Amino acid sequence: MKLRSRTLSALLVSTAFAVTVAGLGGLSLTAQATPDSGAALPHAAHAAAAPLATGDDPDGDGYIPAVPQVTGVSPSWNNPPDRYFHEFQANCAVSRTAPDDPIVFAGRPGASHDHTFMGNTTTDAFSTTASLSAGGTACNAPGDLSGYWMPSLFNGATKVLPTGPQVIYYKTGVTDYTSVRPFPKGLRFVVGSPTQTAAEFRGHRGWVEGWECGDSFKNVEFPANCPAGTQLNIRMQSPSCWDGKYLDTPDHKAHMAYPVVKPGTNDNVCPADHPVALPMVEFKMAFPVSGDMSQVRLSSGSGHSFHYDFFNAWDDRTLNALVEHCIKGGLQCNARGYDETHPAAGAVLGPDYRLP
Repeated sequence: MKLRSRTLSALLVSTAFAVTVAGLGGLSLTAQATPDSGAALPHAAHAAAAPLATGDDPDGDGYIPAVPQVTGVSPSWNNPPDRYFHEFQANCAVSRTAPDDPIVFAGRPGASHDHTFMGNTTTDAFSTTASLSAGGTACNAPGDLSGYWMPSLFNGATKVLPTGPQVIYYKTGVTDYTSVRPFPKGLRFVVGSPTQTAAEFRGHRGWVEGWECGDSFKNVEFPANCPAGTQLNIRMQSPSCWDGKYLDTPDHKAHMAYPVVKPGTNDNVCPADHPVALPMVEFKMAFPVSGDMSQVRLSSGSGHSFHYDFFNAWDDRTLNALVEHCIKGGLQCNARGYDETHPAAGAVLGPDYRLP
């Protein structure tokens, strides 16, 4: 039996929904889900992919319930002492590329546009929470067995892969950084869409400066030219409020929401129907390509089709320790959980990036 009606559809992705928070006397907080409309691209219609029975979704309906679900939680409106940073890094290198997507096209090898996978070294179309947890990793921290992937970038016919560990930030998305919890094992979601329009990409809640190179910023599409020796950069942020019920939903988005602004304040809080504050994931990718950019494209299409996927398979103890020390502790941590501006706070992980 499912935890709620299955009438929830991918239409939620393009529909704003209003939620009324108890105690506001009629005031409401409104969360805007990310749109997934626009011209379809080959192998890119995420919302059109019908769920398939897999190891994590044996009945194939697209809903993966959390066990146990998180109930009885209200969004925190606390305003703790101000700290400029509350984050840690995951430094993860490319592990492989393939036309697979174990979230959107689970169990369908070759059905997706080409993806560049980082982190877990076993990620493929058949990946499950159990398989990732038993796999290896290209992240500095052995405890990070999560799968991270994005459309592959090409310069003409040449695939351009990020070199070395890329920076994936885990931050607070809400004002009360002390309320942030670790991701539940097996949580997965998609940020953005390969079918989004240029306007939707620019207006996406996860937008951070767009495509960058040299002195060129805030580009929806790839710059026409990048100074020789520079890299093409992109950052994009994930939603960080969870419904507490599902590890995935058919549209791979409806179980997550971006924070909203508490009326009369500048505080970011989770909406009432997604009350559980989780880390906000921020991709910060650097592609070694410069010069004439006219032949640069993504496997999903033009620059505005950029999106990414996250599948949590962190070791629970390691993730919990980093969240507690760095996010809830108000620190700016590297991948070891060390803030060089607050050395007295110490590090979470040892020199080998493992828990002591």
